[in-house]
Amino acid sequence: MHQKTFYICNMNSTELLKGTLTTIILKLLADHGKMYGYEITQKVKEMTDEKILIKEGSLYPALHKLLKDGLVEVETVNVGKRVRKYYAITQQGQTKKQLQFDELKEFMQTIQQLVFPQSKQLSAYAK
Repeated sequence: MHQKTFYICNMNSTELLKGTLTTIILKLLADHGKMYGYEITQKVKEMTDEKILIKEGSLYPALHKLLKDGLVEVETVNVGKRVRKYYAITQQGQTKKQLQFDELKEFMQTIQQLVFPQSKQLSAYAK
């Protein structure tokens, strides 16, 4: 069976996923507490059965923007000889996450009406 894989990266991005990276990151941090970058990529890979693979070249700029915007905070931890940055969602990030969820839900409903007017397949996402 052929399985389509979407990559979120700077050079070869999938247009459908491009605008959802922030929402994905905020959702994971809200659900799992603090996480480091590689952990985020692996969680997305696991949760999507490897259909979405987030590349470092997209993840870290997104995390830095979220940090700059006050939506996440970072804690630096020494792990052996390495320094690991753990990211956690802030209260402002929680608020932004909910706004993005609402916007995504409305967008998906609109796309369903436009592209799949007779289909009920996407209706599960609209609830």
